[in-house]
Formats: sequence, structure tokens, C-alpha cells
Amino acid sequence: MFDRSKKGENALLIQPHFGKLEEDVLEEFGDLARSAGASIAATITARIDRPNPSTLIGSGKLDEVKAAADATGADLILVNHALSPGQERNLEKFLERRVIDRTGLILDIFAQRARSHDGKLQVELAQLRHMSTRLIRGWTHLERQRGGSIGLRGPGETQLETDRRLLQKRVEQLQKRLEKVEVQRTQMRRARLRSELPRVALVGYTNAGKSTLFNSLTGAEAYAADQLFATLDPTVRRIALPGGNVVLADTVGFVRDLPHDLVAAFRSTLSEAREADFLLHIVDAADPHREERIAQVDEVLAAIGAGDLPQLLVFNKIDRIEGAEVRHDGHDGVPDESRRERVWISARDGRGLDVLEATLGKRLGLQHVTGELRLPPSLGRLRARLHQLEVVRAETVDEEGWLLQVEIPIAEAEKLAAGEDGAAIQALLPEKLPEW
Repeated sequence: MFDRSKKGENALLIQPHFGKLEEDVLEEFGDLARSAGASIAATITARIDRPNPSTLIGSGKLDEVKAAADATGADLILVNHALSPGQERNLEKFLERRVIDRTGLILDIFAQRARSHDGKLQVELAQLRHMSTRLIRGWTHLERQRGGSIGLRGPGETQLETDRRLLQKRVEQLQKRLEKVEVQRTQMRRARLRSELPRVALVGYTNAGKSTLFNSLTGAEAYAADQLFATLDPTVRRIALPGGNVVLADTVGFVRDLPHDLVAAFRSTLSEAREADFLLHIVDAADPHREERIAQVDEVLAAIGAGDLPQLLVFNKIDRIEGAEVRHDGHDGVPDESRRERVWISARDGRGLDVLEATLGKRLGLQHVTGELRLPPSLGRLRARLHQLEVVRAETVDEEGWLLQVEIPIAEAEKLAAGEDGAAIQALLPEKLPEW
């Protein structure tokens, strides 16, 4: 074997691809490597028509990687693809350097970023599950199972079996501790439910600016940086919006091909998104691949059971787009994902936060209109609908019909005003709604 480098910071990147190589995939892989603290010595792309079962890439490309690693002094090989335990060991043996696949790289970043007690437990659990498939045979001088001469009998099991047993025991301990953490989080969420405050979760692709927006809206000091997975631990704060208060939660960022073990281990963090009433889907407006990022986040949301929750797309970082202005693109009623309601803001500069708050308050039904409605007998159906919505505060009856004192969320009032009997409601709406 070879002596593993203790530093492992000078990395050679291998980008396998099975067809046309997308430039943003390579760029994201480089960002992941730098986020882990590696300096990139070189990047090699490897087209794969038929994956090699023992090394993933072919022998010719392996020679090229070995030569490049020797020339650049790289002491670490990062592969942007999931490797089987056998492939990882075979690559290490041939290249004589430590090899880490995409899952291992993301796990390393998570291990660096976790700050809270439960976040560290979640990372350790994911690491152990990943490691359990990569234990290799060791301590062969102790492996005699039974029998033999005096002094040569082994401990009754191989060191590999001992390692697996100890690892499994630790996994079970972590699972029990995380179950307790989940119970505590559930109790906290129930307390928020009893407060009857709407719950809003920030979700989005990693490095879209969620934590910066969270800090801008709440005045908190959650860690925010221009790097992938800057935030792992969920942070929850109460904020005031036009018309009322809501609970806002910042969550871990998503990324393409997020390893399933990580999704499972971070169920506590992701449950903030799954159990929210409303999602603010944060998008990097300056990212040329933003529509693909939106689709990738939607895919993860669907995987954790949050795909059907109402969303508002928040296009952040307009400060990076020349001439971009704050604006609000309303929902036109067409059931098309590309036509979802959007708000364009800059969390860093604070531009558009008032627009976002007004839009969110409206979507959550926090903004109300109050007034008096005179309904003739011919509008009995409208009266029944108002009672069904529980917006009638007082009612009197006379020979002309009904006189109602109502308090209606603006969003509901607009829907009623657009209906067949909406003329009576139209008078309640302000002449000028909040500026977008």
C-alpha cells in the first residue's frame, strides 16, 4: 500500500461524464472541493461509455490521472461520482493517493460546517453509514478463528468483524440520540403550532443567499458566507409582517444528486421545510442555470414530502445583474410551474424586502380589509360564503337585506371581488394595493 497524506489539501479533480459535459456541473464540483478546503491542482474529464466495474474509468484515463497527479504534486483525488467500495480501493491502490467520491466530499463539508449538537450527531451518523461499506481487512495476525497451536489461537472473530460490530453499535447509539432530538424538535414545533403562528421555511439551492435573507428579515446573526453548505443547522425566529407575525426557519441548502444517506440523516433539519405552512424558495437570480436549480430543489422537496406546499419564488442577488430592478411577477392563474409567483430582491442590499414582506403577508392571509357590507336578498349566496369563511364580525337584518361588519384577508377579498357577485366586495378593497 501507500502512505496516506495527512494534509490532503492539494486535490486533482476527476469529472466523469456519460455524454455531453455540462459546464455548470464542473463548476459546482470545483466549488464543492474549495468549500472542503482543497486547492485544485488540476481537473481531468473522463468520458465513460461503459463504466469499468473495478475502477469506473478506463485504464488509459487512469494512466493520464496518475501522470497528472505526479506532475502537479496532488495528494488527493476527488471523483464527482459515487464510487463503490471496491472501486475506491482499486483507484487508491493504482494512484497511490487517497480517493474520495462525491458522497465522501459532501460528508466532509458537512462535518466542517456542523455547529449544533444534533447537527454533529447527524453528520457522524451519515459518515458511519458511508464508512460501514468501506471497512477493509486488517490485523491479519489476529484472524485465526479457532483451533491451532498454543499461543496462536485468535480472538474468535476477525478484526474486520470486530470493527463492523463496534461501528454498528455506535450507529444504533446515534440513532437513539437523534430520535430524542427529533422528539424535542417535535415538541417545539407543537408549541409553535399552539401559538397559531404561520410557519414559513426558507429553502433553495445551496449558496442562493438563504441565510443572508434570513438575517435581513429577522435581524439575527446566522452564519452566512459565499460558499456551499454554509448553513447546516436549522435556525428559527419570529418576524413581524404587515398584518401579523410568522415563524421563519432557515434550512440546509440543497444540491444536485444529494446523497440519500444525507437526506435520511438530516431529517430533523429537513422537517422544518416539510412541516411548514409556506415555503420561500430562494433562487440565485444571477445564476445562468437558475431554472435547472429550481427543478432540482423541487425534486428534493418532493422526496422529503414537501412538494405540494405552497411556494413563493424569491429571486435573490439582483445586485449582481446590471440594470435589474425590484419587481413582483404575479401568478396569472395558469397551472404551469414556470409561471409561479416571483419576487426579485437583493437580500445583501436590502432592496425589495418590503415587497417580499407585503407579498408574503398577502399570501398568508395576514393583510385584512375591514368594512361594512349591505347585501340585498339576491346576494344570499355571497352572504353564505362570507359566513363559511368566518369573516363576519356582526350582522343585522332589515327589510332591505343584511348589513354585515366584515374583516376579510385581502387575498380572499380579491377572489370574491373577481366572482359573479363581486361588485359588493370590490368597494371594500383599497384603491391602491401595496406597491410591488
